[in-house]
Amino acid sequence: MARVKAGRNTPIRVLIVDDDALVRAGLTLMLKGAPDLRVVGAAADGGEVESAVAEHGPDVVLMDIRMNGIDGIEATRRLRARTGAPEVVVLTTFDADELVFRALRSGASGFLLKDTPPEGIVDAVRKVVAGEPILSPSVTRTLIAHLTPEEDRRRTGARRTLARLSEREREVALAIGRGEPNAAIAGELHMSVGTVKGYVSRILTKTGLDNRVQLALIVHDAGPG
Repeated sequence: MARVKAGRNTPIRVLIVDDDALVRAGLTLMLKGAPDLRVVGAAADGGEVESAVAEHGPDVVLMDIRMNGIDGIEATRRLRARTGAPEVVVLTTFDADELVFRALRSGASGFLLKDTPPEGIVDAVRKVVAGEPILSPSVTRTLIAHLTPEEDRRRTGARRTLARLSEREREVALAIGRGEPNAAIAGELHMSVGTVKGYVSRILTKTGLDNRVQLALIVHDAGPG
């Protein structure tokens, strides 16, 4: 089934992937309370994700990390490698640094803990469809503070990637790295929101990145200067 892009008058189609039947049922019940969201299917294992996406055509996948068989990170990587893939929000009880970075580098548009209030999860689904990355506050702190033994290699690669950008594109990229939404970037750089969106699209094309989260990681890896 071809995925239908969510629009103003079209419910956002959500697929839930979790190996716990109670969690799947709870998320389904919670999301059904939002009139602009529609749960179109569920899967219990990462290995079922691609076929479930083909069958149900979701706009967003809520993805657990730790599952039997193929885990959520590998399932996300495989899914996001496909043309026209839905957005993925990782929803887990674990916020270990390595899990956060592996999930986001696999192409996830967001990372939320399962203790996120229901309205926060609903809001996350809406925002990732609108092109805004979503991270739990604790995850944001992890991104800012994160240091690894590969820091120097990543910094060099990240700076090389950002060097492909024009001065104006770099200003937009740095604002995204600070977590600013399009409206704030527009005000700061004295341009329209539509112009900001155009810059974001060009930046992602030039850098070969999938989404704003990956761009923000590149900006953090590049460091100051």
